Amino acid sequence: MARPEQVLLLEPQHELKFRGPFSDVVTTNLKLSNPTDRNVCFKVKTTAPRRYCVRPNSGIIDAGTSINVSVMLQPFDYDPNEKSKHKFMVQSMLAPPDMTDMEGVWKEAKPEELMDSKLRCVFEMPVENEKTHDMESNKMMSSSLLKSESSLPPKSMSSTLDDGEVKKIMEECKRLQMEAQRLREENKQIREDDGLRMRKSNMMSSQHSSVGMKREEGLSARSVALIVLFFVVGVIVGKLVL
Repeated sequence: MARPEQVLLLEPQHELKFRGPFSDVVTTNLKLSNPTDRNVCFKVKTTAPRRYCVRPNSGIIDAGTSINVSVMLQPFDYDPNEKSKHKFMVQSMLAPPDMTDMEGVWKEAKPEELMDSKLRCVFEMPVENEKTHDMESNKMMSSSLLKSESSLPPKSMSSTLDDGEVKKIMEECKRLQMEAQRLREENKQIREDDGLRMRKSNMMSSQHSSVGMKREEGLSARSVALIVLFFVVGVIVGKLVL
């Protein structure tokens, strides 16, 4: 059996629009009007209950009156390329004359007594905020480019300088290279001079040691000759005395 037509008047009728930025809670209002001569029970449901806070989400609308429902969208990271799939449903039914327990009435309600209306959610970002978002994105991109340029070697950075500055940098590099070459040559010459001094000192020390050895050998030979001479003279003198 088809459900009866919704007796409540919804404003807006088909869409709940949420206007960004979405870094904070965004609230939109849903007006429910009861044009009948009977009280109407209502409930507001959503397909994404964790993303929205609805106050009040249920209640009774007296005959000929209306009520404003605040729908609060919680903060989230907005992506303009992502389409919202969230939906809301306003469910209602005529309240019994002797109603005392509204929850009990909902539980005992028959399907043909229930009426519902569906609304879809639409996210809108203001043009100024989009421009601000683009400007912030451009700033982030430019700062990242500056960081990457600062980490490049001098040859890569030269493309961002003018010709005069590039020429000065190249001349300074050449001067530093010549200075480094001169220091390397001086260091090499100093090492060679030190090597010659060490070789000369080693040769002189070896010559002195050989001369000393020869002198010692000469002295020892002379001492032996004198001893032999004295021995021979002593033998001859001994024989003459005898």
